[in-house]
Amino acid sequence: MALKRPLRTLFSAASSPVPPVQPLIRSFPETSACPFSTTTRSPGPEYDVDPADRPRWQQTPARMIAPFRTRPLPKGPPFKVNDDPRKLDDAYVRMLGRGGDKLLSEEVKWLAVTHKSFDHGRRGHNDRLAFLGRRIVSLQTSLALIHSPQAPQTLEVDVHGRTPYQHAALNGLQGLTPEAKDTVLSKDRLAPIAERYGLDKVTRWKPKNAANLHGSGQDSVLSTSLYAVIGAIALERGGEIANKIAQDKILSPLGFSFTSS
Repeated sequence: MALKRPLRTLFSAASSPVPPVQPLIRSFPETSACPFSTTTRSPGPEYDVDPADRPRWQQTPARMIAPFRTRPLPKGPPFKVNDDPRKLDDAYVRMLGRGGDKLLSEEVKWLAVTHKSFDHGRRGHNDRLAFLGRRIVSLQTSLALIHSPQAPQTLEVDVHGRTPYQHAALNGLQGLTPEAKDTVLSKDRLAPIAERYGLDKVTRWKPKNAANLHGSGQDSVLSTSLYAVIGAIALERGGEIANKIAQDKILSPLGFSFTSS
């Protein structure tokens, strides 16, 4: 009889109505996706408009900013990147000639000189443009090596008296090797060309040590910007113009000569 009362209490509690369960899903405000290639046109100069109307290249998207910093501040002097559109236009004019600042749209001009280390890549970076530009410059380098004069080959005497086939169109193949192309397009040779055009003053990146830019990989960053400009021109102006600029602005300073068609 002592066990009946707890069981009766248990059955009465189980038969009582269950209160409605509160929903666990909270309602979040709707967010609008911002496409990577969307260009926000400002009514006036980009550096004089309201922050809400500024393009992506000029400011970090508000929803990509962390509420607090998780890493300590880097030691050493801060590295200041360029934010003046006029200085960027001067670099494009020096590289592409008169009117070079008008060949690309405003956002792409900044994207081509933005390394993935800058602002954690939140404003976009030039990796994809550089990939395309590197393929274009590599092709033009191969064509230049094929048509460049080569040193005469010393053929070994065949014990069976056989003579290898020779043709004038095959004379340049000895220079078309991965080693020869890598030597021509080495970072040590491309970086001075980028500096000649002033890309070192406008490329946006974050060095590991602001007091030692060369040791932080500046040559690789400048080479990437140089390729990215070629890739951006190919996308917005076509491959023919990109090939011509690769020949005149990159390969000609490296010692190659091209006949005008």
